[in-house]
Amino acid sequence: MDRRSFIKTTGATLAGTAAPLFPIAAMAADEIVVGSILDLSGGLDIYGKPMADCMTLAVEEQNAAGGLLGKKIKLASYDPQSNMQLYAQFAQQSALKDKSAVVMGGITSASREVIRPVLDRGKTLYFYNTQYEGGVCDRNTFCTGVTPAQTVGKLIPYAMKKWGKKVYVIAADYNYGQITSQWVKKFVQDNGGSVASIDFFPLDVTNFGPTISKIEAAKPDMIVSALVGGAHISFYRQWAAAGLTQKIPLASTTFAGGNEHIVLSPAETNGFLVSYNYFQNLDTPENKAFKERFYKRFGKDYPNITELAMGTYQGFKLWAEGVKKAGSLDRIKMIDALESGVSIEGPSGKVTIDGPTHHCVLNVSIAEVKDKELKIVETFKQQEPTDTSAVCNLKKNPRDNQQYVIKAS
Repeated sequence: MDRRSFIKTTGATLAGTAAPLFPIAAMAADEIVVGSILDLSGGLDIYGKPMADCMTLAVEEQNAAGGLLGKKIKLASYDPQSNMQLYAQFAQQSALKDKSAVVMGGITSASREVIRPVLDRGKTLYFYNTQYEGGVCDRNTFCTGVTPAQTVGKLIPYAMKKWGKKVYVIAADYNYGQITSQWVKKFVQDNGGSVASIDFFPLDVTNFGPTISKIEAAKPDMIVSALVGGAHISFYRQWAAAGLTQKIPLASTTFAGGNEHIVLSPAETNGFLVSYNYFQNLDTPENKAFKERFYKRFGKDYPNITELAMGTYQGFKLWAEGVKKAGSLDRIKMIDALESGVSIEGPSGKVTIDGPTHHCVLNVSIAEVKDKELKIVETFKQQEPTDTSAVCNLKKNPRDNQQYVIKAS
């Protein structure tokens, strides 16, 4: 994979615009520290760099509007380099040394499950702003990204109606891929289909030749991909090189989250289907105004604004609304305020925190990749996190603190 060309075209302005990557000694009396732990290098930087840019913009906008509670926001940014040990180290520094009012970060579920207990012990509020497999139930944690019931539950029926009922699943080999693949299987079967196989791959795998041969032999009507990270871009290149892009169609729960559709050529990706909360061509006044501000800040040649970047921006905005409503940075008062159903009208539409689950009610769209753009084909308004709400109710059980593996059946 030519990651240099990707880094050149996505987040190129980061070095000059993101918060400095060093810890600050302590929270000054006239500032509020917000911690950010996002991968700016390592195998997940294709996601982390746009997320960091949106975090920078959100903080700058808040400060331009007068800050919060009469104080300016200070962004304390760390690069964990996709290293689990560094996630834990930086979470501890952010909580104990920086005295952050909130920490926003983590990309993979594995990184979240390293950060989350550290911040629980440090009594520091945590926002996890990316799509994931659902099931986190922790009063100290707010998960603002989409879950499978919101996206996979819409994508699979749409793709099956378009392409057929025999599905082959490929997924990243950690809890996101493992659990999401079971949701794919559920929705396939619910819609009268069958799953030919589910194959898992570690995040550093780049050779997919044997798997491509297996897929050809299985003759599915479609593939569903839950691959993750820079190394897994190799699958799409090898799939196209084998002449299969136009023969067996592909839907994905993760594709384009790292702007893969810009790195790859149209011949390699045209026709892929994806489902997310945010696409940058959403035709709303809020999104148009956001894009004007974003491109003014980071340059007109900035590539596509990703789902995960928008999740970071909207996560910060939800937290800021919670601060305003609480009128305080006290953690419990903040949690109470957020649980009351804080809502924003963001670039993706209305986003509301669901009090019992600490997840979000939001809009979801399906889009088709066409010539390096994501063309929206259908939108579903105000989707609830019904997967997580089936197992988590923090208003009834505020001491619950775990990630449930939701049985997709």
